[in-house]
Amino acid sequence: MNILLFSIIVGLAAALVILPIASSGKSSKKEKKNNSTGAMIGIIVFTIPVVFIFYYMTNLDRNFSSIWILAIVATAIGAIFATGRERLVKSVLFILSLIVGIYFLSAGLFNAEEKYHTSKMNEKTEIESFDEKETPASVPPKFARNKMRKSFGQVPNTSFYELGNLQIQKVDGKYVYIAPVEFSGLFKWVNGDVTPGYFMLSATDSSANPKFVKSEMTYTPSSYFNKNIERHMRSNFPEYIFHGDSQLEVDDKGKPFYIRSYGEFISARNGFKVEGIVVTNPENGQTKDYRLKDIPEFIDGAVSPETVSLQNSYFGNYVHGFWNSKFGKKDIKLPSDEGTEANVSPIFDENGEMYYFTDFTSPKEGVDSMLGYSLTNARTGKATYYTGNLEESYMDSEGALEIIEKKFIEKKWEGEMPVLYNFYGEASWLTPVLDSNGFLQNYFIVSAANPEISVFGNTPNAAIKQYKTALQRGGGTVDGRSDAEDKQVSGTVLRVYKEKSGDYTIVSFLLDNRQSFIVSSESNPLAIYLKEADKVKVTYQNTGEVFLPVTELTIEGLE
Repeated sequence: MNILLFSIIVGLAAALVILPIASSGKSSKKEKKNNSTGAMIGIIVFTIPVVFIFYYMTNLDRNFSSIWILAIVATAIGAIFATGRERLVKSVLFILSLIVGIYFLSAGLFNAEEKYHTSKMNEKTEIESFDEKETPASVPPKFARNKMRKSFGQVPNTSFYELGNLQIQKVDGKYVYIAPVEFSGLFKWVNGDVTPGYFMLSATDSSANPKFVKSEMTYTPSSYFNKNIERHMRSNFPEYIFHGDSQLEVDDKGKPFYIRSYGEFISARNGFKVEGIVVTNPENGQTKDYRLKDIPEFIDGAVSPETVSLQNSYFGNYVHGFWNSKFGKKDIKLPSDEGTEANVSPIFDENGEMYYFTDFTSPKEGVDSMLGYSLTNARTGKATYYTGNLEESYMDSEGALEIIEKKFIEKKWEGEMPVLYNFYGEASWLTPVLDSNGFLQNYFIVSAANPEISVFGNTPNAAIKQYKTALQRGGGTVDGRSDAEDKQVSGTVLRVYKEKSGDYTIVSFLLDNRQSFIVSSESNPLAIYLKEADKVKVTYQNTGEVFLPVTELTIEGLE
């Protein structure tokens, strides 16, 4: 009803503007009246269906500012057919609508500074160190989709459906991928009416298998006409400005909901600033809107990845206005396009909060140096920009992917979803490596500041443990996790194991308090003389691992 009423109002307004009020000629008043009435009916009959079909198909917001193109056309035609003073009035209306149109089209040239200020981020040097007790959500989306497709036999009437968009989120305290089952076409929708449910797969355990969860959904992205989820949201909130695709979110009980970000234009139907979300129950179509500060607790990705990508672009490009982004390019930072969703990658912090990660690089071609990176809170939209250690030059995500490609050039393996972590005080890229068929082969870690330091392992944690040894061997800084504290212990050595690694020796030893430690001869040269029954004083980082990293080692008799 809203779109029909909107179309009728627009049709009537167009007819009044186009149709001359004062008719010229020798026709009788009755003929003039009949001609005028017929013309008006004709214009209305033509305009209303056109407007209705346009807004129904495009799902555009139904604000009157959205009809500016029609206003230009209608006032131009009206001015042509009008005469005398009426032509003057309609000519003025045409000029005004033309000015508004020019303003809308050129707004991007003048609101760049405002865009930058709406996307401005807090600045810090470095993210906190990674906690080794946690497992990164590092199963790559491509691999997850492959596993879900191979499990599609769990879906009833399989031929009706296909796999929908993949979303990462936290459900009941676990990091998982969610992918809805969607209709594969119009006739499948007519026959199927509802989709049967969605797939769920662990985002941390690459050996886990997908689980199909039954939950019938009527309103979905692949449904047609008024059952289409985005059209249904538009019918409930016709004037809202949406940005980004609808996404499936699942609460802790497994109940699915579709969400979509809405907000306002920066100015003149240009730019976007997020304000809240619309949530729809896909089973019965119940729809409600929430401001960002009031969103339900189970929703992780309230701010759409497309919105975050847009904000990153504003922040990186418009620091000195629009023209600088095209010509001078002073202080320009280009956001990476290596993200898994709309050029950003969703990750989780130690508290289970979801963030969108993006690294920024130089606009100069052939440079793979990273200028910084950002983390945007997926619930609030608040972002922080990290400059990194300004005394070092960090490699960007594209550079990390190039190293992986060269490392496995014979096998033709490639990296996907590179994310920057702080491992033991070293900014490091963690990247899943996939073969040509999209199957996960290993996890690759490379130092962003020292690309010659790299390792790979079958699991993220296995690679992290190897990386610790590589850092000790290669001169990196092993500082432990963010909440690790320096501790000291004295005791007698029960067992010693020494392993040659390049020019240095890695020494592992067990004390009589049953704690195990690891130390490199690079940082503690006298460690190569360590033997059983030695009495030692050890300063170490209390990381909670099996082998605790040693920062200082004193052997009695060798001081």
